[in-house]
Amino acid sequence: MIAENGSLPIRIEQDVVLARQAVRQLAVRFGLRLVDQTKLVTAASELARNAVIYGGGGDMHWHIVERGVRRGIQLQFADQGPGIPDQVKALTDGWSSGSGMGLGLSGSRRLVDDFDLDTAAGQGTRVTITKWI
Repeated sequence: MIAENGSLPIRIEQDVVLARQAVRQLAVRFGLRLVDQTKLVTAASELARNAVIYGGGGDMHWHIVERGVRRGIQLQFADQGPGIPDQVKALTDGWSSGSGMGLGLSGSRRLVDDFDLDTAAGQGTRVTITKWI
């Protein structure tokens, strides 16, 4: 059974699969509806893949958060890569710094309830997402 709090290194493509599995287990354990499970797992997969491809690897941290009577699952993806020099452009649908479709960050933002991007050129990237139960 997956713990309420934890972390997972994301260094290679296989780690993206492990991150997806961990998030799915967490979502099931804490009672997310199936459609919300799918949204959270999809967002996590995109962000984990970004950490590997663009950030040179990183870590996924998770914990259960509470706001009043609401509970949620919060995930944070952090890397020490080159950072994102233009956040506005990076969050624009269709824009990609690589060969992807440009849906990673903007698509992930649409799939979750709360989304926070903390990045700067040369200082890595930290993306925190929350899905409320």
